[in-house]
Amino acid sequence: MARDNIFVGLEIGTSKICAVVAEARHDGSLKVIGVGNAPSRGVRKGEIVDFETAKRCVHDAIVDAEEKSDVEISEVYLGITGSHIRSFNNRGVVVLEEGREEIDEQDLDDVRTNAREVSLPMEDCILHTIIQHYYVDGQDGVLNPIGLLGKKLEADFHIVYGIRTRIQNAIRCVKELELEPADVVINSFATAQAVLEKHQKQLGAVLIDIGGGTTDFVVYVDGAVKQSGVLAVGGDHVTNDISIGLKIPTARAEKLKVDEGNVTLGTAFPGETILLKDETGFAGREIERESLNQIIHSRLRETLEIVKRQIEADQNLHYVGAGVFITGGCSQIRGLEHLASEVFGMPVTMAHALPMAGVTSAFENPQFSTALGLVKYGHLVQTDRPSSGGLIKNAFQKLKGMFRN
Repeated sequence: MARDNIFVGLEIGTSKICAVVAEARHDGSLKVIGVGNAPSRGVRKGEIVDFETAKRCVHDAIVDAEEKSDVEISEVYLGITGSHIRSFNNRGVVVLEEGREEIDEQDLDDVRTNAREVSLPMEDCILHTIIQHYYVDGQDGVLNPIGLLGKKLEADFHIVYGIRTRIQNAIRCVKELELEPADVVINSFATAQAVLEKHQKQLGAVLIDIGGGTTDFVVYVDGAVKQSGVLAVGGDHVTNDISIGLKIPTARAEKLKVDEGNVTLGTAFPGETILLKDETGFAGREIERESLNQIIHSRLRETLEIVKRQIEADQNLHYVGAGVFITGGCSQIRGLEHLASEVFGMPVTMAHALPMAGVTSAFENPQFSTALGLVKYGHLVQTDRPSSGGLIKNAFQKLKGMFRN
C-alpha cells in the first residue's frame, strides 16, 4: 500500500465483492476512507468456481475502492469461507525443563505448536489457532502467562482448518492482481471483530452471517471463540426457492425477495397479491403474498435450525448470555429477527458493524460487515493489542507455508 497505516479488507462473496479501505489514526482508531464493490461472478457458495471471471470481479472492486479512497492498494486482508472449513478445540501442554520456572514467549509458541499436533487429512491446512484460555500449574483465568512462575503451561485453542487448494484459489486470485494477502481470515471470525463488542463476547454470543451463498457462524463463551462453522446455504438459495416455487425468472425472484419478502407468516390479508409487471421475456402476473412469505420462511427457518443444532451438539447454547446477532445481506429480510428469536428461544439482534469514523455507508450496510471486520482484524494484529483475543501471529509465515506445502 501507499502508507503503512492503511488497511484493506477484501471479501470475495457469492453475490458481491467488497473492499473496505481504512486509515489508522494517531489516537488508535480507524477511519473508513473508501468502500469498493462489484457484482460477484464465478463464485459459488463462497468459493471460486471460475477463476478468470472471479478475478475480473475482484479487480473491479479493488479499482472502485482505490478510486473512492485515493489509495493505491497493494496488500489486503482476505476473507475465506466455504463448506470445507472445519474447526475443533484442543489443549496444548508444555512442561518447563528442570531448573527453569519463568514462562517466556517461546513457551507460548511451544504450547500453541503442541495443540496443533493433530492428525488431519493430507489435503487440509490449519488457518487459525485462536487462544481460548491459559493455565499455569492448574491455575485458570490466566490472561498472559509470560513472566509468571510455574512448571506446567497449558492452553486451550480453537483450531480452524480447511482444504489447502480451495484456500489457495482465493489467495492466487489476489496475487495475480499483484496484491499481497497480509493474512487470510475466516469470515465469521472477521465479522465478529466488526459487529460484537467485548462485553457481548464475554457474556456469550452467537454471531450468524447470512450471505449470498453461505451462512457463517461463530460462538463466543467467556470472551473466547468456542465454536465456528459454515453452511453452504444462503440468500441465493432463498431466491432459487422463490424462482422454482413461483415459476418466475431468478432475477425477478431476487427483486421480489428484497422488495417484498417477509419471513413472518399470517401477516398478509386473505387473497392479497403482488403484481409483477410485464418485462421483455416475461409476461407479468400476480402472485399471492402469503405464498412468497411461506417460501422464504421455510428456507430461513431450516437454515437457522441447522445452526442451532450444530451449536447444541457442542453444548454451547446454555452459555450464551448476550443472545444471537445476525448480519449479512440476507439479514435485511423483514421479520427475520422474530423468526430467529423463536428458533433460538433467546433475544436476537439484527446487527451491523459498530460505528467508525469516515464513510457511514460501510457500517450501516450489513453487507460490508465482513470486510470491515477484516480491516479491524488487520489493525489489531499489527498493533498486537491484548483485546485482540489471541489473533493469529506470524501471518506471513503461515501464507508462505500454505504455498510451499
